[in-house]
Amino acid sequence: MKNRKIKVLIADDHKIFRDGILSLLGSEEDVEVIGEAANGREVMTLLKIRQPDLILMDISMGESSGIETTLLLKKEYPHIKVLVLSMHSESSYVMKMLELGASGYLLKDAGKHEMLTAIRTVASGNTYYSSEVSARLVEHLTRKSAPRKSNENIPLTSRELEVLKLIAEEYPNPKIPENRYNITRTGDTHRRNLIEKLKVKNTAGLVKFALQQGLINQ
Repeated sequence: MKNRKIKVLIADDHKIFRDGILSLLGSEEDVEVIGEAANGREVMTLLKIRQPDLILMDISMGESSGIETTLLLKKEYPHIKVLVLSMHSESSYVMKMLELGASGYLLKDAGKHEMLTAIRTVASGNTYYSSEVSARLVEHLTRKSAPRKSNENIPLTSRELEVLKLIAEEYPNPKIPENRYNITRTGDTHRRNLIEKLKVKNTAGLVKFALQQGLINQ
């Protein structure tokens, strides 16, 4: 996202909350709010006129939920990133939004610094989950994943295993030390390659695989 502003659309059914976000982001040189919507229908209407890089998506929006909107959005505009901004921290909401293709999940009690970090991280092609959301995600996956006794048959190279560990332990992708692996591909490319090779759907699937293989602590 270098050399241009991150275009953001705010989707939330509370105007006072949208106004607050506008105020928080208004002074940032690298972020531009290009529109706001009170529900999913307004989101899809606005996208016919202008398209953001990222949508700050609430889940509970009355007329049409963020879940329904994200499902439709990802079918019609798969390149647009979705960063969930919600009061719901339950694993059922987190898992559903990640399965639908959301790139991040932030709770509404987040501060300005964390929100900006999340926006910039997701806009750059990486994922971001607040600490509480990450804990719920790992807890959910742990309940459903019994570690295997041996990882001898894991179909990954030692380098791929190390990258998988870093992703699963929630290192931001830009921190994957590229010089350590003598590569120039981005962390997002690593994730896509691992998802394809392990035949999982998303980052949550990578975390689940790592848990099953005992690659990270539960």
